Amino acid sequence: MKSSSSFLDAGPVPLQPSDAFLRRRHAIDSGIRIVLFVAAALSVMVTFGILYVLLSESVKFFTQVSIVDFLTDTQWTPVFEEKHFGIMTLLSGTLMTTAIALIVAVPAGTILALYLSEFAKPRLREAVKPFLELIAGVPTVAFGYFALLFLTPIFQSFIPGLARFNLLVSGVVIGIMILPYIVSMSEDAMRAVPDSLREGAYALGFTRLQTGLKVVTPAALSGVTAAYLLGMSRAVGETMVVAIAAGQQARIATNPLEGAATITSYIVQLSMGDLPHDSIAYQTIFAAGLTLFALTFSFNLFAFWLRKRYREAY
Repeated sequence: MKSSSSFLDAGPVPLQPSDAFLRRRHAIDSGIRIVLFVAAALSVMVTFGILYVLLSESVKFFTQVSIVDFLTDTQWTPVFEEKHFGIMTLLSGTLMTTAIALIVAVPAGTILALYLSEFAKPRLREAVKPFLELIAGVPTVAFGYFALLFLTPIFQSFIPGLARFNLLVSGVVIGIMILPYIVSMSEDAMRAVPDSLREGAYALGFTRLQTGLKVVTPAALSGVTAAYLLGMSRAVGETMVVAIAAGQQARIATNPLEGAATITSYIVQLSMGDLPHDSIAYQTIFAAGLTLFALTFSFNLFAFWLRKRYREAY
């Protein structure tokens, strides 16, 4: 009979999983892989489906309208007797509201992200970030009527000549809407900067503000810039705010105090009409949508390239 010391000398007995357990784990892993693959493939298929619809309908439009006229004409009157199809008319309004939104959101978002990353206490940070996400969850229709019925009268009280439907207030509200995206992504990029860089700056006598501005922000510049570009894409594609508060008059937007149509507001306007599906006016919806798709897609590609090209590896 072996003594108890001989069992202790033999060491721990290795645990060997049963064949049934291994088969069950393999089946679960395979099922999860299939589900994740289907989800990823579905998103890609939906994107290609949208692109196919836009391209197939836009080809019909461009067989009747020269692409040169589409890009250079300064009038947009597809439902009038004298038809013009200058997309720059709608594009100017879109770019004007986007520029105003970025003027509002970029400085405010950068400052707030820097504060949350470098100055805010953990409890305050955990309270502010859900509040910003709550702003992102507010329906855009509510933002549109907030711009038209609340902010516009306030702005009219100290800005003479501000029209009831205008690009200025619409751009400001869109800037508020994209603020959570810029703050969240920028703050994540700043917090990813290693603490060794901060400690080195403190050792050299930098204050916390100097460290944030001269060390953390440059180190996180690729992520912060990508946040700006993604916020720009979100602003370009905004629909309901401009449809409600910016007006529907298609003209070259040179004055933000006046109203003008954007690409998205035009699509909403014509989609609610009773146009024949084979008419050229109906096909302009897809041509304008294709222009908007190309614009936002180029912004997203540039943001991806910028983040990959200038991302710092620590």
